[in-house]
This record gives sequence, structure tokens and C-alpha cells, in this order.
Amino acid sequence: MVHESLAATNAVVTLDVALPGIVWGWIITMNMWAKSIGTGVIFMLFYLLKKYPNEAGAYRLPVTVISIVFIHMFLFFTVIDLHQIFRFWHIFFHPHFTSAIAIGSFLATGFVGLLFLLAFAIFIKKDDELFDKVLLWTTVLAIPVTLYTAALMAQSTARELWQMPTESAQMILAATLSGSAVILLMDTFLNKLSDAAKRDMGIILAFSALSAFILYMAELVFGPMKAEEVAAVLAYVTNGGEYQAMFWIGQVTAFIVPFVLVTLSIVNNNQNILKLAALSAVAGLWVVKHVWLVIPQLLSMS
Repeated sequence: MVHESLAATNAVVTLDVALPGIVWGWIITMNMWAKSIGTGVIFMLFYLLKKYPNEAGAYRLPVTVISIVFIHMFLFFTVIDLHQIFRFWHIFFHPHFTSAIAIGSFLATGFVGLLFLLAFAIFIKKDDELFDKVLLWTTVLAIPVTLYTAALMAQSTARELWQMPTESAQMILAATLSGSAVILLMDTFLNKLSDAAKRDMGIILAFSALSAFILYMAELVFGPMKAEEVAAVLAYVTNGGEYQAMFWIGQVTAFIVPFVLVTLSIVNNNQNILKLAALSAVAGLWVVKHVWLVIPQLLSMS
């Protein structure tokens, strides 16, 4: 049934009703969290192979497997969130490249293809040289793959809190934070990295945590000056809203605790503390992503 016709554009509006409640919930949080890990470990492997090629060689296969698992988690939660789940193939056969999700789908597909090529090179062909050549292009492609979610969020109508430049930085920092943390956790079982390599992973973890925390605090303090909507959204964090406790739990566990623990590890030359920092960062990142995703949707757009 036609609700109204717009003569100027010849457009027909059949439904113009606000969607109540939270549209993007924990499924999208899992999407972003898994994607950060899947791309982040590739960044860290590339770094380690360039700086510590001898000891990092043992991480080629484990990192590839972890990246494949988490990228497929990312794709799984992406697909199940679609309203027409069995029509996702339309993205590839009828693409609209004005949409971030269409561009991201092609990027993610290419990234998955390169991951399987990495697995072929190291597991079947056992060719380290081929692996490293493919890893270069995999790392390059991992950058837009981890960034595209920021573009998707920035395209959301009337969500002033999700700004493209800030969200892009947060996506990259989430990848380096989780990637370095997962490598440190992996080393608990593989135990192949030297103290210097672990220290580097710890420094990357601490720098990512501090940078991400500064960005969130900048949005928290200066965001309300930008738009009334941002002020109203951040009231759920600053003025005793329902997500205030969850927001600060996420900030502390994802950023403050890892930064402090890495600093203590370096000062006391105690590598074991890094594992606690890594575990805190990975768990806290999920909470941080979830709060930042949900709170703008609590504000009615009508």
C-alpha cells in the first residue's frame, strides 16, 4: 500500500516507520570482534617474520589457522544478521558499490582466498618462500577488510557518534590490540618467541590500548560539543545510564589493565605478566565494541 508519493523525485514511500529497539546487537559485536582477531594476527605475523624470521617461522601455520577460523566467524555472524539470509548471493551477482557492505563482501572474499592460499603454501606445499610472498598481499588486503566496518557504521543514518575517521582508527587499533594479544597467548603453548619478540608484542599491545583509550575519552569529552545527538547518546555512559558500568568495565579491561600490565612487565622484566595483559585485552575488547555499538541505537530518531 502506497503511503505517499514524492513528486519531486517520483519516489514512492511504502513504509516509513522507525525500527524500535536495538537492530545491531551482540551478533554484530561478534562480527567486529572476530574480524579484528582474524586480521590482527596477520598483521602481527607479518611483523614477526620481518624482524624475527627464525623464531617466527613456527607461527606460520597456527596463525593461518586462527585467522581462517576467526574470519569465518566474522562471515558467519554477518550472514545470520541479514534479514534475507538466503539471498546474500545477490551481493555478488547484483552489487551496488555505493554500499560499504557490498565492497566489504568482495574484500572479505578475496581475503579468505588468500588465507586458503597461505594454508596451501605452508601445510600442503611446505613452501615458506611462497607463503611469505602471499602473506605480503594478505597483509595489504587485511587493511581495508578491517576498515570497511567503520565505513558501514559511518553510513548509518543519523548516528553522529560513528564518524568515519575515528571509527577507522579504532578498527585498526582493535586489530593490532587483539592480534598482538592472541600472539602472546599462542606463545603460552608454542613457546618459540624470544623475550625481545614478546616485548615487541607487548609494546604494540600497550600502544594500541593507550591510543584507543585516548580516542574513546576524546569522544566522551568533546563529542557532546559536536552534536546534541552525541550528547544524548553519551548520557548512557556519563549520566548514570544503563550502560555506564559496562562502558567503564570495557575501558578498564581492554585498555587500562593491559597498558599497566605491559608497563610492569617491561619494568620488572617479567614476561609472564604479558599473558594476563593479553587475556584482559581480548575479553575487554568485546565489551568495548558492544557498548559503542549499542548505545547510539538507544536514542529514538523520531
